Amino acid sequence: MKRNRITKALKVMALTVVLTLTCGVFASCGNTHENEGSPKTSDDRSTAVQESEDTITSADEDISVGSFVITLREDKAPITCKNFKKLVNSGFYDGLTFHRVVADFMAQGGDPEGNGTGGSGERIKGEFSNNGVENDLKHVRGTVSMARSQDMDSASSQFFICYKDCNDLDGNYAAFGEVSEGMEVVDRFLNCERTLNEINELASPVYPITITKAEMISADAEGHERAMFTVEFKEGGNNKA
Repeated sequence: MKRNRITKALKVMALTVVLTLTCGVFASCGNTHENEGSPKTSDDRSTAVQESEDTITSADEDISVGSFVITLREDKAPITCKNFKKLVNSGFYDGLTFHRVVADFMAQGGDPEGNGTGGSGERIKGEFSNNGVENDLKHVRGTVSMARSQDMDSASSQFFICYKDCNDLDGNYAAFGEVSEGMEVVDRFLNCERTLNEINELASPVYPITITKAEMISADAEGHERAMFTVEFKEGGNNKA
């Protein structure tokens, strides 16, 4: 028990250091995160996913192709959802990557710089309780939330998808949707070879996990708008801890 507390404290300290160096979602489940785009931030199809799509292999036998759907909760985070839809519809995310993939935490992407320091050039209000905005969406497995810097209103284009429940993020980051289909594809990012990043996380993909297409699709039965992301990635290899 004592050992777990010490380990957690060390993780928080490491995250704090990182947050002062970059901007983005720098945290792991159970810790406080503050960094955009990885959140790292610089200064700055009409049908749902088909069951077979997450097992498709491209012409290059080493490259896997899959899709996942994000259901937006504009009733909880209207500003964030409006910004996200605008970026999807403009093609902003096409060709960008997931630059930070951490087991038992999250996959972060949407940075044009590809390293957690970039954004769209426009920042939005942070829609979470510690910033004076009521938003009761929880950071559980599959939740999609915005990365940001220590500035609470610095979210831009970088977002992250939770691999497990990360309750310490609740109230500190703007959750705005969930992966409602294709979470198994996001899970497979963890099969990609990764190396250590600047905060000693096994997180940086050796080969790009690329968003080939992001597009808005039909709303769900409850009227919530949805976005589908198609990705390419290379599984296998030895992760270097």
